[in-house]
Amino acid sequence: MSTVGAYFRLARAGWVMVREGVFAALPGDQLVGLPKFGWRLSRVLARRRSTGRDRSENLSKAAARLGPSYVKLGQFLATRPDVVGADVALDLASLQDRMETFPHDQAVATVEASLGRPVGQLYGTFGDPVAAASIAQVHRATSAETGEPVAVKVIRPGVRRRFFHDLESYFVAARLQERFIPASRRLRPVEVTQTLAQTTKVEMDLRLEAAALSEIAENTKNDPGFRVPTVDWARTGRDVLTLEWIDGVKLSDIEGVRAAGHDLEALSVSLIQTFLRHTLRDGFFHADMHPGNLFVQADGTIVAVDFGITGRLGKKERRFLAEILYGFITRDYRRVAEVHFEAGYVPASHDVAAFAQAIRAIGEPIHGQPAETISMARLLTLLFEVTELFDMTTRTELVLLQKTMVVVEGVSRSLDPAFNMWKAAEPVVREWIASHLGPQGVLSDARDGVAAVLSLARQAPELAARTEKLSREIDSMAEHGLRFDDATAKAIGKAEARAARSGRIALWVIAATLVWIAWALV
Repeated sequence: MSTVGAYFRLARAGWVMVREGVFAALPGDQLVGLPKFGWRLSRVLARRRSTGRDRSENLSKAAARLGPSYVKLGQFLATRPDVVGADVALDLASLQDRMETFPHDQAVATVEASLGRPVGQLYGTFGDPVAAASIAQVHRATSAETGEPVAVKVIRPGVRRRFFHDLESYFVAARLQERFIPASRRLRPVEVTQTLAQTTKVEMDLRLEAAALSEIAENTKNDPGFRVPTVDWARTGRDVLTLEWIDGVKLSDIEGVRAAGHDLEALSVSLIQTFLRHTLRDGFFHADMHPGNLFVQADGTIVAVDFGITGRLGKKERRFLAEILYGFITRDYRRVAEVHFEAGYVPASHDVAAFAQAIRAIGEPIHGQPAETISMARLLTLLFEVTELFDMTTRTELVLLQKTMVVVEGVSRSLDPAFNMWKAAEPVVREWIASHLGPQGVLSDARDGVAAVLSLARQAPELAARTEKLSREIDSMAEHGLRFDDATAKAIGKAEARAARSGRIALWVIAATLVWIAWALV
């Protein structure tokens, strides 16, 4: 029955988006056949008042009607211009994760259930919410021992159950897309949905956010001009996170930052260099660095909050990023192309020189332009277009990085319209390359290689035993053929039956939806 519910929730979401004019606002003039008919029908069924709004406003209205999980979905898809297109991604990026607050007494009950103590023993005061998002809301409180102000983040009641049900419908949509739109398989819609599901699960356990804050704090303890709030672990649980209260000006308040006497140009450079340090040096970065999550304190220190979404890069991905950026900075397009092939991102069947030519077509227009026209967002969009021509599949480990880099660059440009991304990035990238790809990097790789050999040696007896077992099983298969046990055969039969039932259910849901639409029009 959960599959039936997922189909109905998907149908309801589609109907809401039709009524709010989301589909009608999409460019459909070039469509043909059934998609063209669907687009025309959506224009007829859209509410009249939706035709006077722009597409981003229609998306916001639809997401608000559908609930917090669709706001989160929209924000996630904003990181995937390769999936939804650059224009739609830009519209989705405007979705604001601001929801109605839930009652104070529910927040108190959640805190007490999570921490196992009365609120009066935990906090001196526990005020009303000061901000609310799709997953949690924040209250200002004071420490029971010291009276110092703290920020208390509390999970929204029932949010896990709601997200779980909506995620089922997302998976249904992704599987249908892969099945009926072969061209979309390169974009791995099911894998993208799995990434969203995992990200959301992590974000809904506030202990993991506290751990991320703690790790970032250790990584950046010696970094100039940047820090994160201190976690109060005694008052933190799965549903509650207590942090140091940050007094400062949000970077979204440009006039406030200027009025406080801060150097906006210096802040813009510091922000992008901080992000690149975290990414290249640590391989761990804040992946939601929009201006509402960044404060400037009186001494000019940038403080980042809301670590529900973080990203990690392995050594290979960090090298890839550094060499790509440095290749564009130095106009070494051949090296940029070679890195794509070495990392396995472009199939070896393609020609390196041809790919380098395509990279040059992206990089050359950048050089010689005024600083304010050089955009990382534009570069990454063009890079995705080129890599599609060369059969580069979606790299989920790079998606979050791409989105965050674009957002951080946007914040830096809002502080300084003449901000030069390349000039600001060059010292950090050059330093990383010198330390990791020069003699010091060779020694580090050698140490890693020796460690890997030692680890393999320790596992040698177990590997030998497993190899011998595999050899016996292969000999047995060659002599007797491949056989399934009864349990496996029954499982295959059940899976086939479920697939047939799902197809019939889908047809009934589509029919019911058409009847519903027809009834609504009467």
